[in-house]
Amino acid sequence: MRPATIIFLSKRNAFDAYCNQLPDYDTTMLNATQLIYKILIESRAALLFIDALRLDWRELTLALKTNAATRRIPICLVSDDREINADAILMGVDLALSWTELDAQLQALVAELGRVPGDTAMVRLACQCDEALPPLAAEGLRLFNRGEYYRQHDLFEEQWMATAGPVRDLYRAILQVGVAYYQIERGNYRGALKMLQRSVQWLYLLPDTCQGIDVAGLRRDSYAVRGELQRLGPERLAELDRRLLKKITGPHSPST
Repeated sequence: MRPATIIFLSKRNAFDAYCNQLPDYDTTMLNATQLIYKILIESRAALLFIDALRLDWRELTLALKTNAATRRIPICLVSDDREINADAILMGVDLALSWTELDAQLQALVAELGRVPGDTAMVRLACQCDEALPPLAAEGLRLFNRGEYYRQHDLFEEQWMATAGPVRDLYRAILQVGVAYYQIERGNYRGALKMLQRSVQWLYLLPDTCQGIDVAGLRRDSYAVRGELQRLGPERLAELDRRLLKKITGPHSPST
């Protein structure tokens, strides 16, 4: 099987050292955007890193995330500017890290996000997403929407363990977002940020709607929380607007 392709985009060769740390992947360094679409599509790229010192990162992110051929490719922006990283999350970047965080997380990050699922798996996911939400998961959703984030964890975990096939990623994603919200309520900044970052690997591959769940909305809302967390930092966690912890739209959600 051909290894996944990881793309690095920078005007100053900032990612040179990282390529050597990924011997099990095809890595491509780019410093111009004119080839980015062609390479991303033809290589079936699994992950794109962008140096935020590129002044065109906003336009590029918007273009990639609104193009049907590239919008599922996760993007990681790298910057030491907290405000830039927060804005990037709100604009649709999947992860925004400092250079120190990238140093510490590179291997784990690529292992989590650097996946190119086969066509068979994606077809199976689409079929499973057309099915009804199982009762156990429906009860977990009800608890989530009541703000009972600790209790929802057990139900979605049980549903995840009982499920075969790629749709189990739906339950794991909701579970992890709920745990992140629980950690926010407990004042655990690092725990909340870690869980929201981990949830990305499951959310980005799911279709916008799965088993009646508005995955696009969950993705958008959880990204907004993560962006605000990164903007505030651990010292200002108490200032986080709790109204950002929104309910998930799903089957029968108006009555939850």
